[in-house]
Amino acid sequence: MFATEGNFLRNTKEKLLAFMTMGITPERLALCIALGITLGLVPALGTTTLLCTLTAFVFRLNLAAILLVNYFVYPLQLAMLVPFMRAGEKLFGAKPLELSVELIQSMLKTDLWGAVFGLWKATMHAVTAWILIAPILIALLYIIVMPLLKRLSPKRLSHAS
Repeated sequence: MFATEGNFLRNTKEKLLAFMTMGITPERLALCIALGITLGLVPALGTTTLLCTLTAFVFRLNLAAILLVNYFVYPLQLAMLVPFMRAGEKLFGAKPLELSVELIQSMLKTDLWGAVFGLWKATMHAVTAWILIAPILIALLYIIVMPLLKRLSPKRLSHAS
């Protein structure tokens, strides 16, 4: 049946903790979480799985852990598209893109290539804004998550029981 929000969060927590019992250290898992969240926010739809996969390969991180986190933040990626686009417009001094389904459909019908170029340009501006905050976000998330994972590490859990 359908999982409740509480069950989903509990299952996600259990899966992340299970990674630590498989030999992944709290430090590596914290890095997976920080990168999974940050890469999951890239304001270019359809790119996050590839980015996470490449990152996991390059940094020898646990692919399942980083993808689990990436998929978990997907709704946040959608919520952050417009703020990143607006930040990119401010960075580049670009004219704000009118964002409504009707307007985009109208643009696509009247000037397909103009619409594609305009949306691509807005996406690139948004990605640039994301690139500027990504290193700070990764560092902050790592600093926040690391102590929590160390407290929950299997060694500490086994000493407590």
